[in-house]
Amino acid sequence: MLNEFREFALKGNMVDLAIGIIIGAAFSGLVNSIVADLFMPLVAVITGGVDFTNKFVPLAEGVTATSLAQAREQGPVFAYGNFVTLAINFLIVAFILFLVVKGMNRLKRKEEAKPPEVAKVPREEKLLEEIRDLLAAREGAERRV
Repeated sequence: MLNEFREFALKGNMVDLAIGIIIGAAFSGLVNSIVADLFMPLVAVITGGVDFTNKFVPLAEGVTATSLAQAREQGPVFAYGNFVTLAINFLIVAFILFLVVKGMNRLKRKEEAKPPEVAKVPREEKLLEEIRDLLAAREGAERRV
């Protein structure tokens, strides 16, 4: 049973999946940094310093807080700012993945465009082929006579 589990756990697909998950987690941190540190400040400059994460509409009269966390404690709120932030995050992730896939496809096309390497025939095989061809030509000449 232990050998069977080892075979299952070490199959190529399982290892590839594990590597994909690890790279995905690292990629997630990178994308979150790109969104938080690069794009959201640009969005804030464009929108005049608006912080979308704390934008909400109170759905109850008792909600008077200015931050989303405090407002949620006071009552129900329609937190559209968090949605806008996550939508921007999604669009950035989708665009980055599009660029990665596009780059990979370009590399794959370049690889496919290369002419296939002609395998060098060993000298002995080449000589044997020439001998075969000469014998075949001689046989054909003898049949005509």
